[in-house]
Amino acid sequence: MSRTKTSGKAVTAYVCSECGAEFGKWQGQCGDCNAWNTISQVVLAPSRTARAAPRSGGWTGLAASEVLDLSGVADEAQRRTATGIGELDRVLGGGLVAGSIVLVGGDPGIGKSTLLLQVLAGLGGRLKALYVTGEESLAQVASRGRRLELPLAGLRSLAETRIEAIAEAIASERPDVVVIDSIQTMHVDTVASAPGSVSQVRESAAELVRLAKTTGTCVFLVGHVTKEGGIAGPRVLEHMVDAVLYFEGEAGSRYRVLRAFKNRFGAVNELGVFAMADRGLREVPNPSAIFLSGSDHSRPGSAVMVTREGTRPLLVEVQALVDQSPLANPRRVTLGLEQNRLAMLLAVLHRHGGIAVFDQDVFVNVVGGIRVQETAADLPVLMAVLSSFRDRPLAEKLVAFGEIGLAGELRPVPNGDERLKEAATHGFTRAIVPRANAPRRPPAGLEVIAADSLSAALAAID
Repeated sequence: MSRTKTSGKAVTAYVCSECGAEFGKWQGQCGDCNAWNTISQVVLAPSRTARAAPRSGGWTGLAASEVLDLSGVADEAQRRTATGIGELDRVLGGGLVAGSIVLVGGDPGIGKSTLLLQVLAGLGGRLKALYVTGEESLAQVASRGRRLELPLAGLRSLAETRIEAIAEAIASERPDVVVIDSIQTMHVDTVASAPGSVSQVRESAAELVRLAKTTGTCVFLVGHVTKEGGIAGPRVLEHMVDAVLYFEGEAGSRYRVLRAFKNRFGAVNELGVFAMADRGLREVPNPSAIFLSGSDHSRPGSAVMVTREGTRPLLVEVQALVDQSPLANPRRVTLGLEQNRLAMLLAVLHRHGGIAVFDQDVFVNVVGGIRVQETAADLPVLMAVLSSFRDRPLAEKLVAFGEIGLAGELRPVPNGDERLKEAATHGFTRAIVPRANAPRRPPAGLEVIAADSLSAALAAID
Protein backbone atom coordinates (compact mmCIF):
# COMPACT_ATOMS: atom_id res chain seq x y z
CA MET A 1 0.00 0.00 0.00
CA SER A 2 1.45 3.37 -1.02
CA ARG A 3 2.30 5.81 1.74
CA THR A 4 3.12 9.50 1.59
CA LYS A 5 6.15 11.19 3.09
CA THR A 6 5.12 14.72 4.08
CA SER A 7 7.79 17.45 4.23
CA GLY A 8 10.48 14.84 4.81
CA LYS A 9 9.37 14.52 8.44
CA ALA A 10 6.65 11.89 8.78
CA VAL A 11 5.05 8.99 6.96
CA THR A 12 1.30 9.33 6.52
CA ALA A 13 -1.48 7.25 5.02
CA TYR A 14 -5.26 7.21 4.78
CA VAL A 15 -6.60 4.73 7.36
CA CYS A 16 -10.13 3.45 7.98
CA SER A 17 -11.14 4.00 11.60
CA GLU A 18 -13.43 0.95 11.53
CA CYS A 19 -11.18 -1.83 10.20
CA GLY A 20 -7.72 -0.27 10.03
CA ALA A 21 -7.28 -0.69 6.26
CA GLU A 22 -4.76 1.67 4.65
CA PHE A 23 -5.15 3.49 1.33
CA GLY A 24 -2.92 5.70 -0.78
CA LYS A 25 -5.51 8.44 -1.14
CA TRP A 26 -8.76 9.55 0.43
CA GLN A 27 -12.03 7.93 -0.66
CA GLY A 28 -15.56 8.08 0.67
CA GLN A 29 -16.09 4.35 1.25
CA CYS A 30 -13.68 1.81 2.69
CA GLY A 31 -13.03 -0.95 0.18
CA ASP A 32 -12.49 -3.54 2.95
CA CYS A 33 -15.38 -3.04 5.40
CA ASN A 34 -17.63 -0.92 3.14
CA ALA A 35 -18.08 1.75 5.84
CA TRP A 36 -18.69 5.34 4.70
CA ASN A 37 -16.79 8.46 5.80
CA THR A 38 -14.40 6.53 8.06
CA ILE A 39 -11.14 7.21 6.17
CA SER A 40 -8.85 9.96 7.41
CA GLN A 41 -5.22 10.88 7.00
CA VAL A 42 -3.03 9.80 9.91
CA VAL A 43 0.66 10.00 10.72
CA LEU A 44 1.99 6.46 10.90
CA ALA A 45 5.52 7.10 12.10
CA PRO A 46 7.79 10.10 12.62
CA SER A 47 11.00 10.26 10.71
CA ARG A 48 14.05 8.97 12.49
CA THR A 49 17.51 10.02 11.44
CA ALA A 50 18.91 6.76 12.77
CA ARG A 51 17.26 4.97 9.87
CA ALA A 52 19.58 5.68 6.98
CA ALA A 53 18.67 5.10 3.36
CA PRO A 54 20.02 1.97 1.67
CA ARG A 55 23.22 2.35 -0.23
CA SER A 56 25.83 0.15 -1.80
CA GLY A 57 27.27 -2.22 0.74
CA GLY A 58 24.02 -2.67 2.68
CA TRP A 59 21.98 -0.79 5.26
CA THR A 60 23.51 1.56 7.80
CA GLY A 61 22.26 2.20 11.29
CA LEU A 62 20.87 -1.34 11.66
CA ALA A 63 22.50 -4.02 13.80
CA ALA A 64 23.24 -7.25 12.00
CA SER A 65 21.31 -10.28 13.26
CA GLU A 66 23.06 -13.58 13.78
CA VAL A 67 21.56 -16.73 12.33
CA LEU A 68 21.79 -19.60 14.83
CA ASP A 69 20.94 -23.29 14.88
CA LEU A 70 17.80 -23.58 16.99
CA SER A 71 19.05 -26.73 18.74
CA GLY A 72 21.96 -24.73 20.14
CA VAL A 73 19.84 -21.92 21.64
CA ALA A 74 19.62 -22.21 25.42
CA ASP A 75 16.24 -22.15 27.14
CA GLU A 76 15.31 -18.83 28.69
CA ALA A 77 14.28 -19.20 32.30
CA GLN A 78 10.88 -17.64 33.03
CA ARG A 79 10.92 -16.33 36.56
CA ARG A 80 7.38 -16.02 37.84
CA THR A 81 6.05 -13.95 40.70
CA ALA A 82 2.85 -14.98 42.46
CA THR A 83 0.16 -12.29 42.58
CA GLY A 84 -1.29 -13.57 45.83
CA ILE A 85 -4.58 -14.46 44.07
CA GLY A 86 -4.44 -18.19 43.32
CA GLU A 87 -7.14 -18.23 40.66
CA LEU A 88 -5.43 -15.47 38.68
CA ASP A 89 -2.06 -17.20 38.99
CA ARG A 90 -3.66 -20.36 37.61
CA VAL A 91 -5.00 -18.54 34.55
CA LEU A 92 -1.68 -16.76 33.96
CA GLY A 93 0.17 -20.08 34.06
CA GLY A 94 1.78 -19.71 37.48
CA GLY A 95 2.18 -15.98 38.06
CA LEU A 96 3.57 -12.80 36.55
CA VAL A 97 6.33 -13.02 33.94
CA ALA A 98 8.74 -10.10 33.56
CA GLY A 99 8.31 -8.33 30.24
CA SER A 100 4.92 -9.89 29.49
CA ILE A 101 1.89 -7.92 28.34
CA VAL A 102 -1.58 -9.19 29.25
CA LEU A 103 -4.89 -7.99 27.79
CA VAL A 104 -7.92 -8.29 30.11
CA GLY A 105 -11.36 -7.85 28.52
CA GLY A 106 -14.93 -8.14 29.70
CA ASP A 107 -18.31 -6.45 29.94
CA PRO A 108 -18.60 -3.07 31.71
CA GLY A 109 -18.81 -3.44 35.49
CA ILE A 110 -17.82 -7.10 35.56
CA GLY A 111 -14.76 -6.46 37.75
CA LYS A 112 -11.71 -5.92 35.51
CA SER A 113 -10.46 -2.76 37.24
CA THR A 114 -11.37 -4.13 40.67
CA LEU A 115 -9.34 -7.31 40.18
CA LEU A 116 -6.27 -5.51 38.87
CA LEU A 117 -6.39 -2.93 41.68
CA GLN A 118 -6.54 -5.82 44.15
CA VAL A 119 -3.53 -7.41 42.45
CA LEU A 120 -1.40 -4.27 42.67
CA ALA A 121 -2.40 -3.60 46.27
CA GLY A 122 -1.73 -7.23 47.20
CA LEU A 123 1.79 -7.19 45.82
CA GLY A 124 2.76 -4.95 48.73
CA GLY A 125 6.48 -4.36 48.93
CA ARG A 126 7.40 -7.39 46.83
CA LEU A 127 7.10 -5.56 43.50
CA LYS A 128 6.86 -1.90 42.60
CA ALA A 129 3.54 -1.16 40.88
CA LEU A 130 2.04 1.68 38.85
CA TYR A 131 -1.69 2.09 38.16
CA VAL A 132 -2.42 4.29 35.11
CA THR A 133 -6.04 5.35 34.70
CA GLY A 134 -7.48 7.06 31.68
CA GLU A 135 -11.14 6.74 32.63
CA GLU A 136 -11.27 7.80 36.29
CA SER A 137 -9.67 10.43 38.44
CA LEU A 138 -7.13 9.45 41.07
CA ALA A 139 -9.69 10.38 43.74
CA GLN A 140 -12.14 7.84 42.30
CA VAL A 141 -9.48 5.12 42.20
CA ALA A 142 -8.43 5.85 45.78
CA SER A 143 -12.05 5.86 46.92
CA ARG A 144 -12.64 2.44 45.39
CA GLY A 145 -9.49 1.11 47.02
CA ARG A 146 -10.56 2.35 50.45
CA ARG A 147 -14.05 0.93 49.96
CA LEU A 148 -12.46 -2.46 49.27
CA GLU A 149 -10.19 -1.97 52.32
CA LEU A 150 -7.04 -2.45 50.26
CA PRO A 151 -3.55 -1.45 51.48
CA LEU A 152 -2.84 1.55 49.22
CA ALA A 153 0.44 2.63 50.82
CA GLY A 154 3.24 2.44 48.26
CA LEU A 155 0.90 1.98 45.29
CA ARG A 156 1.86 4.60 42.72
CA SER A 157 -0.85 5.93 40.43
CA LEU A 158 -1.12 8.24 37.43
CA ALA A 159 -4.09 9.78 35.62
CA GLU A 160 -2.87 10.13 32.03
CA THR A 161 -3.88 9.18 28.49
CA ARG A 162 -0.78 10.24 26.51
CA ILE A 163 1.50 7.31 25.82
CA GLU A 164 4.54 9.61 25.69
CA ALA A 165 3.84 10.87 29.23
CA ILE A 166 3.22 7.32 30.46
CA ALA A 167 6.53 6.20 28.96
CA GLU A 168 8.33 9.01 30.83
CA ALA A 169 6.61 7.98 34.08
CA ILE A 170 7.66 4.36 33.59
CA ALA A 171 11.23 5.45 32.90
CA SER A 172 11.36 7.53 36.08
CA GLU A 173 9.38 5.23 38.39
CA ARG A 174 10.87 1.96 37.04
CA PRO A 175 7.88 -0.18 38.13
CA ASP A 176 7.77 -3.98 37.92
CA VAL A 177 4.03 -4.10 37.13
CA VAL A 178 1.92 -1.54 35.25
CA VAL A 179 -1.85 -1.48 34.72
CA ILE A 180 -3.24 0.59 31.81
CA ASP A 181 -6.96 1.22 32.33
CA SER A 182 -7.96 1.25 29.54
CA ILE A 183 -6.15 0.87 26.21
CA GLN A 184 -9.09 2.46 24.34
CA THR A 185 -8.51 5.79 26.16
CA MET A 186 -4.81 6.01 25.27
CA HIS A 187 -3.38 8.00 22.39
CA VAL A 188 -0.03 8.91 20.84
CA ASP A 189 0.82 12.38 19.56
CA THR A 190 2.01 11.16 16.16
CA VAL A 191 -1.43 9.82 15.18
CA ALA A 192 -4.05 12.42 14.28
CA SER A 193 -7.18 10.34 14.96
CA ALA A 194 -9.19 10.37 18.20
CA PRO A 195 -8.52 8.03 21.16
CA GLY A 196 -10.27 4.71 20.74
CA SER A 197 -9.87 4.63 16.96
CA VAL A 198 -8.25 1.66 15.28
CA SER A 199 -5.01 3.48 14.51
CA GLN A 200 -4.70 4.94 18.02
CA VAL A 201 -5.32 1.61 19.75
CA ARG A 202 -2.84 -0.12 17.47
CA GLU A 203 -0.06 2.46 17.88
CA SER A 204 -0.62 2.81 21.64
CA ALA A 205 -0.47 -0.93 22.15
CA ALA A 206 2.64 -1.23 19.97
CA GLU A 207 4.45 1.38 22.06
CA LEU A 208 3.44 -0.33 25.32
CA VAL A 209 4.60 -3.69 24.00
CA ARG A 210 7.96 -2.16 23.14
CA LEU A 211 8.22 -0.68 26.64
CA ALA A 212 7.36 -4.00 28.27
CA LYS A 213 9.95 -5.94 26.30
CA THR A 214 12.77 -3.40 26.67
CA THR A 215 12.27 -2.62 30.37
CA GLY A 216 11.13 -6.06 31.61
CA THR A 217 7.93 -4.57 33.01
CA CYS A 218 4.80 -6.72 33.25
CA VAL A 219 1.96 -4.70 31.69
CA PHE A 220 -1.78 -5.31 32.07
CA LEU A 221 -4.04 -3.70 29.47
CA VAL A 222 -7.76 -3.32 30.25
CA GLY A 223 -9.80 -3.62 27.05
CA HIS A 224 -13.40 -2.68 26.30
CA VAL A 225 -15.57 -5.22 24.50
CA THR A 226 -17.99 -4.74 21.62
CA LYS A 227 -21.63 -5.81 21.64
CA GLU A 228 -20.52 -9.06 19.97
CA GLY A 229 -18.26 -9.80 22.96
CA GLY A 230 -14.86 -9.20 21.29
CA ILE A 231 -12.16 -6.74 22.29
CA ALA A 232 -12.87 -3.33 20.76
CA GLY A 233 -10.26 -2.13 18.31
CA PRO A 234 -8.16 -3.88 15.67
CA ARG A 235 -7.85 -7.65 15.77
CA VAL A 236 -4.10 -7.24 15.65
CA LEU A 237 -4.25 -6.07 19.27
CA GLU A 238 -4.82 -9.65 20.45
CA HIS A 239 -1.90 -10.87 18.33
CA MET A 240 0.48 -8.29 19.79
CA VAL A 241 0.04 -9.26 23.44
CA ASP A 242 1.31 -12.36 25.25
CA ALA A 243 -1.98 -13.32 26.92
CA VAL A 244 -5.66 -12.54 26.38
CA LEU A 245 -7.97 -13.01 29.37
CA TYR A 246 -11.75 -12.60 29.27
CA PHE A 247 -14.07 -12.00 32.20
CA GLU A 248 -17.37 -13.83 31.83
CA GLY A 249 -20.48 -13.88 33.99
CA GLU A 250 -24.24 -13.92 33.87
CA ALA A 251 -26.14 -10.72 34.59
CA GLY A 252 -27.29 -10.74 38.19
CA SER A 253 -24.90 -13.51 39.24
CA ARG A 254 -22.19 -12.87 41.81
CA TYR A 255 -19.82 -15.35 40.21
CA ARG A 256 -17.24 -14.37 37.60
CA VAL A 257 -15.17 -16.62 35.37
CA LEU A 258 -11.76 -15.52 34.07
CA ARG A 259 -10.74 -17.54 31.01
CA ALA A 260 -7.45 -17.51 29.08
CA PHE A 261 -8.06 -17.47 25.32
CA LYS A 262 -4.38 -16.96 24.53
CA ASN A 263 -1.33 -17.47 26.73
CA ARG A 264 2.26 -17.77 25.61
CA PHE A 265 3.32 -18.73 29.13
CA GLY A 266 0.59 -21.18 30.15
CA ALA A 267 -2.36 -23.33 29.16
CA VAL A 268 -5.08 -21.98 26.88
CA ASN A 269 -8.68 -22.16 28.15
CA GLU A 270 -7.47 -22.21 31.75
CA LEU A 271 -10.24 -21.11 34.08
CA GLY A 272 -10.34 -19.05 37.25
CA VAL A 273 -13.53 -18.58 39.27
CA PHE A 274 -14.28 -15.56 41.45
CA ALA A 275 -17.19 -14.36 43.55
CA MET A 276 -18.07 -10.65 43.79
CA ALA A 277 -18.35 -9.60 47.43
CA ASP A 278 -18.55 -6.33 49.36
CA ARG A 279 -14.76 -6.16 49.51
CA GLY A 280 -14.10 -6.98 45.87
CA LEU A 281 -13.50 -10.23 44.06
CA ARG A 282 -12.82 -13.34 46.12
CA GLU A 283 -11.37 -16.48 44.58
CA VAL A 284 -13.36 -19.72 44.58
CA PRO A 285 -10.86 -22.59 45.09
CA ASN A 286 -13.50 -25.34 44.69
CA PRO A 287 -15.75 -24.24 41.79
CA SER A 288 -17.33 -27.69 41.35
CA ALA A 289 -19.10 -27.29 44.69
CA ILE A 290 -20.35 -23.85 43.61
CA PHE A 291 -21.69 -25.01 40.25
CA LEU A 292 -23.49 -27.97 41.86
CA SER A 293 -24.91 -26.02 44.79
CA GLY A 294 -28.67 -25.74 44.73
CA SER A 295 -29.05 -28.44 42.08
CA ASP A 296 -31.97 -30.83 42.42
CA HIS A 297 -31.18 -34.08 40.62
CA SER A 298 -34.57 -35.52 41.54
CA ARG A 299 -36.13 -33.45 38.77
CA PRO A 300 -36.29 -34.63 35.14
CA GLY A 301 -33.92 -33.05 32.64
CA SER A 302 -30.89 -32.67 34.92
CA ALA A 303 -27.53 -34.42 34.43
CA VAL A 304 -24.06 -33.86 35.87
CA MET A 305 -21.02 -33.92 33.62
CA VAL A 306 -17.28 -33.65 34.23
CA THR A 307 -15.79 -31.07 31.91
CA ARG A 308 -12.18 -29.94 31.80
CA GLU A 309 -11.09 -26.32 31.62
CA GLY A 310 -7.35 -25.99 31.08
CA THR A 311 -5.73 -28.20 33.72
CA ARG A 312 -8.77 -28.38 36.00
CA PRO A 313 -11.67 -30.88 35.94
CA LEU A 314 -15.04 -29.33 36.83
CA LEU A 315 -18.36 -30.86 37.79
CA VAL A 316 -21.14 -28.94 36.06
CA GLU A 317 -24.89 -29.48 35.87
CA VAL A 318 -26.53 -29.45 32.44
CA GLN A 319 -30.29 -29.01 32.19
CA ALA A 320 -32.60 -29.82 29.29
CA LEU A 321 -36.24 -29.04 28.59
CA VAL A 322 -38.09 -30.93 25.85
CA ASP A 323 -41.60 -29.80 25.04
CA GLN A 324 -44.13 -30.26 22.23
CA SER A 325 -43.52 -27.58 19.59
CA PRO A 326 -46.35 -25.60 17.97
CA LEU A 327 -43.96 -24.45 15.21
CA ALA A 328 -43.26 -26.00 11.85
CA ASN A 329 -39.53 -25.79 12.66
CA PRO A 330 -39.01 -26.73 16.33
CA ARG A 331 -36.55 -24.59 18.24
CA ARG A 332 -33.06 -25.69 19.29
CA VAL A 333 -31.75 -23.27 21.94
CA THR A 334 -28.52 -23.64 23.91
CA LEU A 335 -26.83 -21.58 26.62
CA GLY A 336 -23.21 -22.50 27.26
CA LEU A 337 -23.05 -25.03 24.39
CA GLU A 338 -22.75 -24.90 20.62
CA GLN A 339 -26.19 -24.90 19.02
CA ASN A 340 -25.14 -26.72 15.84
CA ARG A 341 -23.68 -29.55 17.88
CA LEU A 342 -26.99 -30.00 19.73
CA ALA A 343 -28.78 -30.42 16.40
CA MET A 344 -26.24 -33.06 15.38
CA LEU A 345 -26.59 -34.93 18.69
CA LEU A 346 -30.38 -35.00 18.38
CA ALA A 347 -30.02 -36.57 14.93
CA VAL A 348 -27.69 -39.25 16.37
CA LEU A 349 -30.18 -39.83 19.20
CA HIS A 350 -32.89 -40.49 16.62
CA ARG A 351 -30.82 -42.70 14.34
CA HIS A 352 -28.87 -44.76 16.88
CA GLY A 353 -30.94 -44.36 20.04
CA GLY A 354 -34.42 -44.75 18.58
CA ILE A 355 -35.65 -41.53 20.24
CA ALA A 356 -37.30 -39.00 17.87
CA VAL A 357 -37.63 -35.39 19.00
CA PHE A 358 -38.08 -33.78 15.58
CA ASP A 359 -41.45 -32.35 16.66
CA GLN A 360 -40.19 -31.10 20.04
CA ASP A 361 -38.63 -27.84 21.17
CA VAL A 362 -35.31 -28.59 22.88
CA PHE A 363 -33.67 -26.12 25.30
CA VAL A 364 -30.29 -26.90 26.91
CA ASN A 365 -28.55 -24.83 29.57
CA VAL A 366 -25.24 -25.21 31.40
CA VAL A 367 -25.84 -24.02 34.97
CA GLY A 368 -23.57 -21.34 36.40
CA GLY A 369 -22.79 -19.46 33.20
CA ILE A 370 -20.00 -21.85 32.16
CA ARG A 371 -19.33 -22.21 28.44
CA VAL A 372 -18.46 -25.81 27.64
CA GLN A 373 -16.38 -26.04 24.49
CA GLU A 374 -15.26 -29.67 24.58
CA THR A 375 -17.01 -32.76 23.21
CA ALA A 376 -17.07 -34.57 26.58
CA ALA A 377 -20.47 -32.94 27.13
CA ASP A 378 -22.13 -34.97 24.34
CA LEU A 379 -23.27 -37.92 26.48
CA PRO A 380 -24.60 -35.95 29.50
CA VAL A 381 -26.45 -33.55 27.17
CA LEU A 382 -28.35 -36.44 25.53
CA MET A 383 -28.97 -38.02 28.94
CA ALA A 384 -30.56 -34.77 30.14
CA VAL A 385 -32.61 -34.49 26.93
CA LEU A 386 -33.86 -38.06 27.30
CA SER A 387 -34.67 -37.51 30.98
CA SER A 388 -36.80 -34.46 30.15
CA PHE A 389 -38.44 -36.18 27.16
CA ARG A 390 -39.49 -39.15 29.30
CA ASP A 391 -40.26 -36.90 32.30
CA ARG A 392 -38.19 -39.24 34.46
CA PRO A 393 -35.20 -38.12 36.57
CA LEU A 394 -31.82 -39.80 36.34
CA ALA A 395 -30.38 -41.82 39.21
CA GLU A 396 -28.95 -40.01 42.22
CA LYS A 397 -25.17 -39.43 42.33
CA LEU A 398 -24.77 -40.25 38.64
CA VAL A 399 -22.14 -38.51 36.52
CA ALA A 400 -21.20 -38.96 32.86
CA PHE A 401 -18.86 -37.76 30.12
CA GLY A 402 -17.98 -38.88 26.61
CA GLU A 403 -17.92 -37.83 22.97
CA ILE A 404 -20.55 -39.24 20.61
CA GLY A 405 -19.70 -39.91 16.96
CA LEU A 406 -22.05 -39.80 14.01
CA ALA A 407 -22.10 -43.60 13.92
CA GLY A 408 -23.41 -43.69 17.49
CA GLU A 409 -20.09 -44.80 18.98
CA LEU A 410 -18.85 -43.49 22.31
CA ARG A 411 -15.39 -41.99 21.95
CA PRO A 412 -12.90 -41.41 24.78
CA VAL A 413 -11.91 -37.95 26.02
CA PRO A 414 -8.58 -36.81 27.51
CA ASN A 415 -7.74 -37.14 31.22
CA GLY A 416 -10.49 -39.59 32.09
CA ASP A 417 -8.84 -40.67 35.34
CA GLU A 418 -8.68 -37.11 36.66
CA ARG A 419 -12.36 -36.58 35.83
CA LEU A 420 -13.37 -39.71 37.72
CA LYS A 421 -11.29 -38.72 40.76
CA GLU A 422 -13.01 -35.32 40.81
CA ALA A 423 -16.42 -37.02 40.70
CA ALA A 424 -15.50 -39.39 43.53
CA THR A 425 -14.19 -36.48 45.61
CA HIS A 426 -17.61 -34.83 45.48
CA GLY A 427 -19.48 -37.96 46.55
CA PHE A 428 -20.71 -39.37 43.23
CA THR A 429 -21.13 -43.13 43.30
CA ARG A 430 -21.81 -44.03 39.66
CA ALA A 431 -20.27 -42.92 36.36
CA ILE A 432 -21.05 -43.75 32.72
CA VAL A 433 -17.96 -43.28 30.55
CA PRO A 434 -16.53 -44.50 27.21
CA ARG A 435 -14.93 -47.90 27.49
CA ALA A 436 -11.49 -46.52 26.66
CA ASN A 437 -11.76 -44.17 29.67
CA ALA A 438 -12.67 -46.93 32.14
CA PRO A 439 -9.79 -47.34 34.62
CA ARG A 440 -8.47 -50.67 35.83
CA ARG A 441 -8.94 -49.56 39.41
CA PRO A 442 -11.83 -47.11 39.82
CA PRO A 443 -11.67 -44.57 42.65
CA ALA A 444 -12.96 -45.82 45.96
CA GLY A 445 -16.75 -45.67 46.21
CA LEU A 446 -17.30 -45.01 42.49
CA GLU A 447 -18.89 -47.60 40.18
CA VAL A 448 -17.72 -47.04 36.61
CA ILE A 449 -19.95 -48.30 33.77
CA ALA A 450 -18.09 -48.56 30.46
CA ALA A 451 -20.08 -48.23 27.24
CA ASP A 452 -19.08 -48.60 23.61
CA SER A 453 -22.08 -46.90 22.04
CA LEU A 454 -24.88 -44.46 22.70
CA SER A 455 -27.43 -47.24 22.86
CA ALA A 456 -25.40 -49.06 25.53
CA ALA A 457 -25.06 -45.85 27.59
CA LEU A 458 -28.79 -45.15 27.39
CA ALA A 459 -29.56 -48.72 28.41
CA ALA A 460 -27.42 -48.23 31.54
CA ILE A 461 -29.65 -45.42 32.80
CA ASP A 462 -32.94 -47.31 32.36
